[in-house]
Amino acid sequence: MTPQNHSELKFEIGHVLFIDIVRFSTLLINQQSEQLETLKRIVRGTEQLRAAEAAGQLLRLPTGDGGALVFRNSPEAPVLCALEIAKALKNHPELHVRMGIHSGPVNEIADLNEQANIAGAGINIAQRVMDCGDAGHILLSRHVAEDFEHYPRWQPYLHPLGDFKVKHGQVVSVVNFYNHDIGNPAVPEKLTMGVIAETTPSAIKKRPPYLIAAIIMAALIVLCAGGLFFTRRTIHITGGSGPASLIPEKSIAVLPFENLSDDKSNAYFTDGIQDEILTRLSKIAALKVISRTSTQKYKSAPDNLREVGQQLGVANLLEGSVQKIANAVHVNVQLIRAATDEHLWAESYNRKLDDVFGVEGEVASAIADQLQAKLSGAEQKAVAEKPTQNAAAYDAYLRGLTIEHNNYNYDAYVQADRNYQRAVELDPNFALAWARMAILRSFLNFNAIDLNTYTADSVKQAADRAMALAPDAGESWIALGSYRYRILRDFNSALAAYDEARKRLPNSALVCQYRGFILRRLNRWQEAETSFKKAIELDPLDVQLLTAVGNEFYLYLRRFDDAVASIDRALEVSPEAAGEHANKARVLLAAGRIDEARQELALVPDGVLDDWVVASRITQAMYERRFNDAIDIVERKINSLAPNQPLDSFAKVFLVQKGQCQEWLGQHDAARQTLERAVREIKPTPDSVVRADANNTPITLALAYAGLGDKEKALQQAAQAVKDYDGDAVNQPQNEVVLAQIQARFGDIDSAIAAFPHLLEIPAGITVADLKLNPLWDPLRKDPRFEKLCQSPDK
Repeated sequence: MTPQNHSELKFEIGHVLFIDIVRFSTLLINQQSEQLETLKRIVRGTEQLRAAEAAGQLLRLPTGDGGALVFRNSPEAPVLCALEIAKALKNHPELHVRMGIHSGPVNEIADLNEQANIAGAGINIAQRVMDCGDAGHILLSRHVAEDFEHYPRWQPYLHPLGDFKVKHGQVVSVVNFYNHDIGNPAVPEKLTMGVIAETTPSAIKKRPPYLIAAIIMAALIVLCAGGLFFTRRTIHITGGSGPASLIPEKSIAVLPFENLSDDKSNAYFTDGIQDEILTRLSKIAALKVISRTSTQKYKSAPDNLREVGQQLGVANLLEGSVQKIANAVHVNVQLIRAATDEHLWAESYNRKLDDVFGVEGEVASAIADQLQAKLSGAEQKAVAEKPTQNAAAYDAYLRGLTIEHNNYNYDAYVQADRNYQRAVELDPNFALAWARMAILRSFLNFNAIDLNTYTADSVKQAADRAMALAPDAGESWIALGSYRYRILRDFNSALAAYDEARKRLPNSALVCQYRGFILRRLNRWQEAETSFKKAIELDPLDVQLLTAVGNEFYLYLRRFDDAVASIDRALEVSPEAAGEHANKARVLLAAGRIDEARQELALVPDGVLDDWVVASRITQAMYERRFNDAIDIVERKINSLAPNQPLDSFAKVFLVQKGQCQEWLGQHDAARQTLERAVREIKPTPDSVVRADANNTPITLALAYAGLGDKEKALQQAAQAVKDYDGDAVNQPQNEVVLAQIQARFGDIDSAIAAFPHLLEIPAGITVADLKLNPLWDPLRKDPRFEKLCQSPDK
């Protein structure tokens, strides 16, 4: 390309691909540089760009967070380039990129240094089209889409979204570039015919290799369960009209089945059948399947199916009923189009109790056929497989499943475990029961519940048994991942196991949630956010999930508004949930919004003694220097527990906080008695091992020693606790904070203050509000370095 004189204007039609990194400005400077360099490397590596550049048919316009590519050679070039970029981005989940495409006038002018600049309506509209999307979207202008409609190979990809109002009141008509009807990648001939319609094999061979590769690439991206670019997602609308979301046609929610049995105690059996059908559907990658937590709030056969479909983000609903009479079972199901209330399919199944095991697979297969979802051979096997042939074992398994799913407390999980144990006693080859037992026991062990029963060995035995019996089952891989995560604390190998589970359970919100938890601990926060968002997409009304994302993810990143928004969403689903009000208060306290936190806690009835409620109440009272109130809160909680039973991890923390408050009030003897009890509860004998767990028990012991004035033990235990959580990006910073508190208590002011810049910067560290309000920092109050830190904004 020969540069033009700076006074000359060169006009032509350009085919523009505009690209940017979403939320680029919120990244740290080093993250911005790394992501921009990675994106540039990906773009430079595309065959389309290299070919156009070699032919002198490419112009570039860099921007701070992306840029525009102007192709002169073909209107297809920017689309094919976008497909190549999307393919490469699958290996970079930390990059959240959107793309917009338009063909229109482009002006090229050279400046005095003979560097080519480009501008014009073609560039501007491509950017406005891109602005209508969110991370993961490739959007076309209506003008480009109209040209592509004439080519059969592109028609399946084009999905009009309507008109959008963008900057300066301009309206653009936008088309989503997406295809959900392509067959499974395991069947390449179907894939080829699905994309290049009306093309013979001989004609395909004559096509340029890059075109075929790009089209097949697009199909593979569509079918990848974790793909970023060809999933139907909520479109971000910049001020104005247009659809708020897109609902995939091959999406379904299984509503609660109706229990028609005369014996209403058979409700567990009905719930179990519903859950097993949903689980089978979740194994099908071509479907989007909403998790049961989000569907359970709806009664069977709700009145407004359209509204239910919109709330859950699905096009189809499955209703059903189960009637169990003696040894006979009658199952009735019907598939309904949510938007129109149209009945697409219905079937009844009459089986003997010992022959009911295959019904769930038959229903799932029939639904897949109705929705034209193609199953791979592995999926067909997984959907059809019968979990057991033992009716009594299956009954015990369904009882445990119902207890576990309908409750969220340790006592219920203990009951569920007993049922799973009963199931494997009746059928030692019942892999699903072994898997559920391993997952549940790992959770109980992780939270230090009855460690004599829920031992590390018992978790390993159950996980190993599940893997030996069903190595191809996603549930077995979840069990193995849970053992590696919660027992071994081997986060990398746990993540590998969960990734294997995700391949087999592409619609499992649980797997996505577990991956998010692991990725946080590996300090891969952006990837964790992607995984959490996928979990919420699959389980949008799960109160516990929404709260966990707010309280155990966004809070650690000090994204307080995002944390509050996530918990508010949980409260919309369950307005009376006391724990969610308490967790919201916890976020508000961390942000220094102490009055709002007090108002939030006032919404929780006084009699509620949930652990998170008590924890937030104690923090509020301590921040407000109401130490007597904090002591009363702890005593009410401790007195509510079963007498003569070991205290759980929360109660041990509360005891230490009580001792601290007594010390601040000058009640030294009472404080010593309280803290000595805390030490006995944590470490009953000198030889007791205090291991790293979910609730930072090692550092709780260090705080108890500090309260007792034992400087050497306190500092030694605190330093050991930091080592115990080495490589854990969630717990290790919290332990470093407590180490600084203990250093401050014993007069090592310089060491405590030296830790703050790091702890104020990293996720899961400390907040400025805590520095200002927490009495544990009082020994530092007169130090000007500390006072300066208290005036800094949270990062």
